[in-house]
Amino acid sequence: MTGRVPATARRGLLYAAATGMVAALTAPDARAAGHREAARPHPATPWTTSWATAQTAPTADDPLAAAGLTDGLYTTRLRLSAGGQVRLRYAHAFGTAPVLVGPVTADGRPVTFAGQPQGWLAAGATLTSDPVEGLRVPDGSLLTVETRLPGPTGPLSFHRNTHAWHTVDGVRTRSVLLLTGVETTGARGPVVAVLGDSIAEGSGTPDDADLRWPDQLARRLPGSAVANLGISGNRLLLDSAPYGPGGQARFDRDVLSLPGLRTVLVHLGVNDLFHVPAERDPSRMVAAYRQLALRARSAGLRVVGSTITPFEGWPRWTPEQDAVRRRVNEAVRTGRIFDAVTDVDAALRDPDRPSRLLPEYASGDGLHPGPAGHTAIAAAVEQRHLR
Repeated sequence: MTGRVPATARRGLLYAAATGMVAALTAPDARAAGHREAARPHPATPWTTSWATAQTAPTADDPLAAAGLTDGLYTTRLRLSAGGQVRLRYAHAFGTAPVLVGPVTADGRPVTFAGQPQGWLAAGATLTSDPVEGLRVPDGSLLTVETRLPGPTGPLSFHRNTHAWHTVDGVRTRSVLLLTGVETTGARGPVVAVLGDSIAEGSGTPDDADLRWPDQLARRLPGSAVANLGISGNRLLLDSAPYGPGGQARFDRDVLSLPGLRTVLVHLGVNDLFHVPAERDPSRMVAAYRQLALRARSAGLRVVGSTITPFEGWPRWTPEQDAVRRRVNEAVRTGRIFDAVTDVDAALRDPDRPSRLLPEYASGDGLHPGPAGHTAIAAAVEQRHLR
């Protein structure tokens, strides 16, 4: 007898010892259970975007944003949708260098970034503030944000025309620099992003009147959070320097990045019909809508489509373009592309001349609805189609 333990027995003893050690280390006792309970993360605060704007890169025709700021102060007055606690989001989608942001105030209260009065906004990235201490706002409130940019910043990503007045070092501008969102915690209705063009942006409505149809939709549905991602001149298919990446190209950044989003409403297409090069193939536009719908559903969103409004009277309108528009609209209505459809064409067209806007809904340029037309669009969006 040598006293040696067979190999199979040794493996069994080692396995039993290891199992016992693991069991001892993982056995629940009161202290360990209490530790696990304390470490369990708290439910996330339900932040949603109460005000938003989509960015483009500045061009030579945008001297303020193209030059950037050095120790500049810009003040923005923003109409919110849902209320609650407040935090801010800055972005530099088209930047090439980081920008130092701050100090910042919201309705006179200091805004911090990870507890600090300033934060670095990386090129191509976003910067979200802490919740603004002591600030809670009601639905539909007007929020004043003051942002200091020590600079020199270089060219700034911006939104060209919000159809509202702001100031940069005391000089009035309709543009908003870097700020892309105000997020709140009080949404208790639909949470919607509008991926749109100049009609969603507010063209045809007076400045500072808050009569853009997304604003009117938010007022119609108290407690809803509505993010207006309209860009004047924006297209569904193609990019352009002044009007930014097309809807397909900007969808992930502008739409899918929004916290708590539940529904996206696609209100794009009219600019594809007359901007050069003009789209003459309805099937290409329909295919693009299908791709947007697929991407939205893959992200767990409900997707609502919109028909294209008539625009006879616009200088570049032609009967051929109107024929393409009607074919696209028919596909949107009947092709089961979207989860639901808002028929803006039917809501705004003149029944006696369907290629043009009803006169009482028109702004006078043939393309953009006036305030009454924006009211009609907001009324055409059915609450049952949103979530």
